[in-house]
Amino acid sequence: MLLAVFSDIHGNRQAFEACLKIARAKGAERFVLLGDFVGYGADPEWVVDTAMELVAQGAVAVRGNHDQAVNSSAETMNAEAQIAIEWTRGRLDTAQRRFLAELPMLVEDSDRLFVHSEASHPQRWHYVRSTVDAAKSLIATPAHVTFCGHIHRPALYSMSVTAKMTSFVPKTDVPVQLLRGRQWLAVLGSVGQPRDGDPSASFVLFDTVSCQITYCRAPYDIATAASRIRDNGLPPWLADRLSQGR
Repeated sequence: MLLAVFSDIHGNRQAFEACLKIARAKGAERFVLLGDFVGYGADPEWVVDTAMELVAQGAVAVRGNHDQAVNSSAETMNAEAQIAIEWTRGRLDTAQRRFLAELPMLVEDSDRLFVHSEASHPQRWHYVRSTVDAAKSLIATPAHVTFCGHIHRPALYSMSVTAKMTSFVPKTDVPVQLLRGRQWLAVLGSVGQPRDGDPSASFVLFDTVSCQITYCRAPYDIATAASRIRDNGLPPWLADRLSQGR
């Protein structure tokens, strides 16, 4: 089965639409959503409704920290993110907020694990910035492949049976064989707010039979997404950063 895995959509309708279109064109058979449906972007209602529809059709979805912040004042964020969350709270209806609140922190599926941040303490929202961080996540699960997001920058980590770690930044559209003799942590880039210098939306395709993963990019209408942010009175930097991929 070919999985399309998305993370950190952040209310960006234009980016999510572009990713879904390309994933379907490439033959994706099932969708996985790694959280942060809301925050930053100006179309949280559409994104959450689309996620709800996909889950109803069999997609897997987990909760991100911005999703949790919608229903919890205990989540602390920087000033711009907090403004966006407070604005988002006023946009979502009861059913949409319930959907976000009831999402699981992680999902185990065969020899795969899906989580927003990382597997050792998913509720603490740690970023995977290094092989040390990746090792903590991999040690916490027997899964062959763990998929996470949160940091908005693509990376692949692996650990051998002797705990030797490797890491690299995968190239776009170049399949990588995730060998069975190692455990893997696939860190996704962001659909709605990439921060790796490439403004194109990011997602991955994973073939469950061949164990090949392919990191994909989707150009999208950044100007419209940015205009939607500005027109709704959200912090201008949230719009400006989209064209910079940071």
